[in-house]
Amino acid sequence: MADSIEAAAAPRRIRTSGDREVGAYLEIAEAREPGHVFHPAPNAPETVVVLDYGGQYAMLIARRVREAGVYSELVPWNTPPERLDHLRTKAFILSGGPASVYEPGAPTLPDYVIASGLPVLGICYGMQLLAHTLGGRVAPTATREYGHAVIRVADSSSPLLRGLPSTLPVWMSHGDHVVELPPGFHAIAQSDSSPVSVMGDAAGHLGIQFHPEVVHTPQGEQLLRNFLFEVSGCAGDWTAANFVEESIRTIRERVGTGRVICALSGGVDSAVAATLVHRAIGDQLTCIFVDNGLLRAEEPERVIATFSQHMAMNLLHVDATERFLATLAGVTNPEEKRLRIGTTFIRVFEAEARALGRVDFICQGTTYPDVIESASAEGSAAAKIKTHHNVGGLPPDMQFTLIEPLRHLFKDEVRRVGHELGLPDEMVYRQPFPGPGLAIRVIGEVTREKLDVLRAADWIVMDEIKRAALYYDLWQSFAVLTNTRTVGVQGDFRTYGHCIALRCVTAEDAMTADWARIPYDVLSRISTRVVNEVPDVNRVVYDITSKPPGTIEWE
Repeated sequence: MADSIEAAAAPRRIRTSGDREVGAYLEIAEAREPGHVFHPAPNAPETVVVLDYGGQYAMLIARRVREAGVYSELVPWNTPPERLDHLRTKAFILSGGPASVYEPGAPTLPDYVIASGLPVLGICYGMQLLAHTLGGRVAPTATREYGHAVIRVADSSSPLLRGLPSTLPVWMSHGDHVVELPPGFHAIAQSDSSPVSVMGDAAGHLGIQFHPEVVHTPQGEQLLRNFLFEVSGCAGDWTAANFVEESIRTIRERVGTGRVICALSGGVDSAVAATLVHRAIGDQLTCIFVDNGLLRAEEPERVIATFSQHMAMNLLHVDATERFLATLAGVTNPEEKRLRIGTTFIRVFEAEARALGRVDFICQGTTYPDVIESASAEGSAAAKIKTHHNVGGLPPDMQFTLIEPLRHLFKDEVRRVGHELGLPDEMVYRQPFPGPGLAIRVIGEVTREKLDVLRAADWIVMDEIKRAALYYDLWQSFAVLTNTRTVGVQGDFRTYGHCIALRCVTAEDAMTADWARIPYDVLSRISTRVVNEVPDVNRVVYDITSKPPGTIEWE
């Protein structure tokens, strides 16, 4: 990997699944009137558009394409063509999904996909949809295929299977199959239960009944690379360096002589976003760090010290603790917490902007998981999981124009860009901390007293995780103050105290996560210290829920 760091010079890096450097570009494109032809934005990277039909692995497809050095975007299947106008699209991939193509109301294939003349790869439901749309026939299988299967290659000359063996272990998950090929198509491979496991035509329309994006298909990565490079002619030149160059150029063109404020939290997302904007427009940018009273112990001091030392840019520090606590008083619903925090942030930024004079733009470190999890279920295959304060929590009457240079990046990609920008490891590899802060780690109403309890417990968690040299192996590690009181015995007396939940997870991009197998002795030290050092706490539990079905944060 081009941006690797020597172990002696940096902490152990969080593992990423790709072996190429990746980045993204800044999308600042205005919607165009319907009826136009596609006109990609100047210098836009070549893009593979993944249409999401609701499959559980849809996000993985986009990631695998990016790992090959090709930019990709995951969009709802019914996305209108003008929404893709700014992209230099090279190919389409149709994801899997739970529907059956022959059922009334099943998701369909947009006309512009075939009309574009570009290569198309249908995966599972995507293959069935391609066959159904182009004149083939799909029917239920007599024997469903779920899990491991083996396909046999019938046409080794197909560029999709170039360099792959004649039999391939794959991961199936389907109850329908293609029983009649569309005109012009032929079977490229089959399995015992699927006479057509891979199909294709001379126009570059291909379908596969299995899932190449999952690790259970060992040669899946090579198959996707064949589609990208052998079939679609992608260059594979999407890198962090290219992203930085293009983002700076686009930001500079977009902002012109305007002034920008940046919502700086101290995390890697806002740090990378601020650095990109500063590289583009210099002192036209003012960063604002808002202490909302929902930060961890010593966090405000550490953020100010870090940014003053490493980033020579205008920085304002605003203590808005009382304002945030007042707006959260009596609120117990987590969605309401996020919405109120998002709105209050903007109101604080607006007040500071008025003191600065005219400010035209606000820069945020919004990332792709924020956007996906905040997506509305209406008209989208991505169900709304929770509102991120910097996406769905923004007020509709906001006075600024948004600049979000990381909007289509996963966290590991943000880190690679941060490294390309030369940011210090302590900033690039810092564990994520949610924008709403401790408000969503205090279950129920947020009070000053509860925040103090949580800060003390969280400090111990982080101290022991770092002492055990686990910090850089974990995606996140933190404490949650539950709304449960439990009976305990401390100093021969009955107590009725708080219950602290410990949450440690491993992940690549936060879209999925697994609970971390922390050594028992580390868990023991954390528990002992918390119940002894934090007043009013008499119990510690460890959360062993993966995402899904849970989320990383409790609220």
